Amino acid sequence: MTRVQQIAIGSILVGILVLGLKFTAYLLTGSIALYSDALESIVNVVTAIVALLTVRTSALPADVNHPYGHHKAEYFSAVIVGVLIVVAAAAILREAYPGFVAPKPLTLSVEGLLSNGLATLINAGWCYVLIRRGRRARSPALVAEGYHLMTDVLSSVGVLLGVTLAAATGWSRLDPALATLVAATILWSGWRLIRDSVGGLMDEAVPPATLARLRDVISTNAAGALEAHDLRTRHAGRMTFVDFHLVVPGGMSVADAHAICDRIEDAVRAEVRDALITIHVEPANKAKHSGIVVL
Repeated sequence: MTRVQQIAIGSILVGILVLGLKFTAYLLTGSIALYSDALESIVNVVTAIVALLTVRTSALPADVNHPYGHHKAEYFSAVIVGVLIVVAAAAILREAYPGFVAPKPLTLSVEGLLSNGLATLINAGWCYVLIRRGRRARSPALVAEGYHLMTDVLSSVGVLLGVTLAAATGWSRLDPALATLVAATILWSGWRLIRDSVGGLMDEAVPPATLARLRDVISTNAAGALEAHDLRTRHAGRMTFVDFHLVVPGGMSVADAHAICDRIEDAVRAEVRDALITIHVEPANKAKHSGIVVL
């Protein structure tokens, strides 16, 4: 079992614990805002399970039907997370509406607020772990889950403060108003996750800064070649695909051209971890006199 899969399993366990604490807080206070916070935790547990399944799938080796591997599976996790967030937001708004129409007084339960506060602290610590380890492992599923939990933490802090104020002052409509704010916040989180995941599924290129570094690496490590052109890149989970055409002198031997390719590939992998590189070697008459100049 990989380290990424272990973290994904940890997310499920943490999600179940936080879910129990938040529903306890809701039952002790009767707050719609705390109910919305607990409802989002159900989404967290479901998405943690989906993340584990997609992380395991993405780790499978390439096969006959998937010769480029299964790395894109993690993007499906992020899309599913975004869709579930939208569903949760709709459910929260459905509960908040009666609170506006016929507001009910809240019970100021210290135990309930402490229970929700403890759940929020646990989530804060775990979202830090997910984002840090997810970036290190280049796992879109873990990073997406970490950012979602960060949104959950921020909304939970606001809900705690607002529910305390509503119970202390008797402003009952503040409770459904906070629930509505939570719904709007997680809707934004869901939209961001879906947008980023669609970029990966659509073979979006690497960021401009990474592309510039790749061009420099190819330029400084292609001594003996004439030029490189038609550089293309794309992401697939933690993998980065790089392909380009390398123009060499027409009389160069296959062995010498292959040695240049090996040197470039080693340099690119040192710059971009988990890179899969394809180089098409061409003779001098195929030069376009544009693209990457060999230094």
